[in-house]
Amino acid sequence: MPVHNGGPYLQAAVDSILCQSHTNLELILVDDHSSDTAIESLDQSDPRLKIIQSEGRGVVSAFNTGFSRCDGAFIARMDADDISLEHRFIEQLQYLGQNPDIDIAGCCVEIFSERGIQGGLKRYQKWLNSVREPEQVHRQIFIESPLPNPSVMFHSAGLRKLGGYREVEWAEDYDMFLRADAMGLRMGKPEPVLLRWREHESRLTHTDNRYTRDQFMRAKIHFLATHRLDNKPVIIWGAGPTGQQVHDLLVSEGVVVEGFIEVHPRRIGGSKRGRPVWAVDKCTQSGLAMILVAVGAAGARREIAGFMQQHSLVEGEDYLFVA
Repeated sequence: MPVHNGGPYLQAAVDSILCQSHTNLELILVDDHSSDTAIESLDQSDPRLKIIQSEGRGVVSAFNTGFSRCDGAFIARMDADDISLEHRFIEQLQYLGQNPDIDIAGCCVEIFSERGIQGGLKRYQKWLNSVREPEQVHRQIFIESPLPNPSVMFHSAGLRKLGGYREVEWAEDYDMFLRADAMGLRMGKPEPVLLRWREHESRLTHTDNRYTRDQFMRAKIHFLATHRLDNKPVIIWGAGPTGQQVHDLLVSEGVVVEGFIEVHPRRIGGSKRGRPVWAVDKCTQSGLAMILVAVGAAGARREIAGFMQQHSLVEGEDYLFVA
């Protein structure tokens, strides 16, 4: 558990680990140069709680410092502002035991906030909790990270193979899961909700430029181009701002973009970024090109997936969602 100024949420996060029904554990809390008193205020009477100083600065260094002190067969990740439900570790260990081919287990989550959640967060939670099977994770990892960072449990051998987190220009957790996917590691999750994932304005995802939408897109396209497209040309479904951003990033990675697909009648027959804009029936004529769907509007993925299925196009082979 990396901690930088854990504030009022830290005690509940620590308690949620030390009160797990699976009691044979060690909680390594890594102090990332905190300036508040949250760590000093913790009840430190439980000998399973180990508090150490990070060897550097930032969450990457804090995690890797903690990782270097772990000697268990399984390593679980936790954040200082979330709450693990009582049976989280039991469920994840059973899941990994029953699925020995899986290297990283996440879990389903409940996103919560003092102000409540609605709209996009509710849709995001529903999507997260629907992507559980390893094949789903592999197919949909370019939409978003299907495994929330504080929810995961690793086989320590798999984590050592990955080498921990890296200092990169985008989110370190998404980078790790994209690397895991590229290396052929399998990821999945048991069905129960096992983590309460707190949403608040001071979360790192809201305050650090590495977690912006643009940086997430850069990560997706880099790993798509280098590990998934196999030098195939691409057709982008969606000629709006997201599709054009995908185009620009693909071109910067040396990928050939043949054109765009659109449903908007005024765009069909025109061009974007110097490429033709076709109607959706182009999907059935695309040949060897991979179709990347860059449309993130609510309900769009479901409709497009239905269209693809009607035309015998297979997700992961003929098309991928990237938004």
